[in-house]
Order: sequence, then structure tokens, then C-alpha cells
Amino acid sequence: MKTIAILGATGSIGKSALDVIRENPGCFEPVLLSAHTGVESLLRIGKEYPNACLALAGAVENAPKEIHHIGREGLLRAIEECAQSGCALVVNGVAGAAGLEPSLAAIDAGMDVALANKETIVMAGEVALRKAREKNVRVIPVDSEHSAVFQLLRAHGGAAGDSADAAMSGVEKLDSIILTASGGPFRALSSEQLARVTPKDALAHPTWKMGAKITVDSASMANKGLEVIEAVKLFAAPPDKVKVVVHPQSVVHSIIRFSDGGMYAQLSKPDMRRPIQDALFFPNKGAASFDSVDLTSLTLEFEAPDEKKFPLLPLAYQVAKARDLYPAAYNAANEEAVSLFLKERIGFLDIARIVEAVLQRDWTGAVAMDAVWEADRKARSCVYELKSLLHASS
Repeated sequence: MKTIAILGATGSIGKSALDVIRENPGCFEPVLLSAHTGVESLLRIGKEYPNACLALAGAVENAPKEIHHIGREGLLRAIEECAQSGCALVVNGVAGAAGLEPSLAAIDAGMDVALANKETIVMAGEVALRKAREKNVRVIPVDSEHSAVFQLLRAHGGAAGDSADAAMSGVEKLDSIILTASGGPFRALSSEQLARVTPKDALAHPTWKMGAKITVDSASMANKGLEVIEAVKLFAAPPDKVKVVVHPQSVVHSIIRFSDGGMYAQLSKPDMRRPIQDALFFPNKGAASFDSVDLTSLTLEFEAPDEKKFPLLPLAYQVAKARDLYPAAYNAANEEAVSLFLKERIGFLDIARIVEAVLQRDWTGAVAMDAVWEADRKARSCVYELKSLLHASS
């Protein structure tokens, strides 16, 4: 039985991970469950797994005695204790930049990480992956697209061994990595229509059930931009080898194309439990627990993304090429702009305008943790300066 920590256990990734565990009785034992501030939800899960340590990353007053660790330091301490007790794998489903520090703590403690927190790689992949190599720790991608590339490279890249590095070492033989994008709810809208969309509109994703921030990112294609940056760092691929195609059905999750023109794709229903199961069982395969694709009922469509309507995608390519602290600034600016949009303090199109303006500043510098956090802080501060200017000019 593999012992597992689930960070963000009350969110969409955490709930899916718990579904996988329930579908595979006797295979996994949760020994740490964390949430941000969702006390009641965490306690409900804790009753199902009474031997698991419970932690809240947020500041919560008068937390019940069943919560063992509280706050940022409490969560990091819980991760360290989890490693000391022999925990095998940490599933990081924490949303946003807040997931970076727990990822690094888990790696530093010597545990494998099933990584759904793309910000870890976007902001500080150079640090996280170097530390993982030093600690002989496996970083297993959980994003459906990167999980698919990871599995495809293991199957077809000619790499030997079960380490994450081995699975990724076939990338130099590729012509391209092709990430698919659903296109979100606004794929067919004009620029004029996009200017009038509301947070409620943006949260109505046609194929995936996700948290609010990532759902808005899907609508703006910032999520795909972040995934491009993640793929560049995670697979050590040049930015021009990472392509994006819009695939509304969300059945093909990624494609790899070799230099001879041969292509391999990973297909499954749009269900995050599938890549989570792959990560939990890695390097083995679990039994089929969830519905499979019925090929006879499929109609698959692909089209090029409209980079004029969705400028956050081409901005991400610029950031991936620039490297340094530009990815951290892109991520922070987008996080803050999305937060303002969800509060209805800016319009949907203002998200990209703000991110682009933030990136006009100088974000050169080596990727070290102090510099990453300072870039994150400065970029967020810039957003509020620019938000004031947008408001003044409207």
C-alpha cells in the first residue's frame, strides 16, 4: 500500500485524487490531507481517513482540535513530518503560486511529487527540477496535457528506466510536442462580444469541471500559455517545438510528432481522475476504473488558436523564450488580473492588457527563490498600478 499526502484535498484535484483512491481499495493510504481554509470540508474527509494528519494552509481562528497543523509554517511542518513517517508520494493540487513552496518542501524532504500545480514549474522549474535530481525524487506531471506527453515519451521516446528524467529524455528526438486546448467557452465569440463577457460566462466551461481561476484561464487561453511555459521547462524543449491546437472535444490530450512525421496521441475522456491515477500508480499502471472512450461515437476537430483574440497565448511564447523571471511575472500578473475580473473590477479583455503591460518591465535575472518571490511581489503590485490607470482611462 502506497502512503500519500494530498495537498488541496478539498479542491477539484484533491477530490479527484480521493475518487481514485476509493476506486482502488487497498492500494493507497492518505496520511496527510490539507486545505486552505475549508475547515468543514476537510473534517468530513478526515472522518473517512481517521489516521490522516489534517492541515490548513490559511490563517484560521479557533480551528477544531482535529486540525493538527495551521498556517503556512504548519503545512510545511506537516509535509516534513509526512516524509519522516515514510510517505511515498505528495499530490500537489494547491492552486496558484501558493503551491510552489509546498512542492519544494516535498522535494526537499525526499518525496515524489504528483504535480498538478503548474506554477511550480512555471515560476521556478529550474530550481524544483534541479532539486529533484539532487534528491533522486520523481516529479510526475498531473496536468492532463503534460501527463499525456510524459506517458507518450515513456512509450515511444526510446527512454530506458522508470525515472521521470528517463521518461523525458526522448524529447530531443521529437519534431514537436502538441498540446491541445478546448478553446474554452468563448472560442466562437468576436472581440466585441469578448469585451462584454461576465465572470459567470467565463466560469461555464464546456468540457472540464475545474476551479474558478483555472476556468477563467481556460477562457482567456492563459492556462494554455502557462502550459506552454511548463512544457518548455518540464521537458527541456525549445519553445518553437511546443505547439498548441484547439480541440473542442478535449479527448486528445496531447500529441508527439517525431522527425520522420510519425505522430502518437493520448486519448481519454476529459476527466482529471485519469492522469491522477497514472501519477498515483507510476511507474506501474492501475486497472481501468473510469469510463473509456468509445471510438465509434467520436468526431474529433482541430483548429489553430486565434492569437489575436487570445493574446495571452502568444505572450506566453515570448515569456518562454525570454526565460529569467518573466514566467514568474506572467503568472503573478495573470493571477491578480483574474482575481480582479472575478470581482468584476475589470473587464475580461483587461486581463491580457494588464499582463502585457506588466511584461513590458524588466524581468531579467537568474531564477533563484528570493528573486522569484520578489518578481512575484513586484508583478502583483504592478497590476494594481495598471488597474488604476485602466479605470482612469475608461
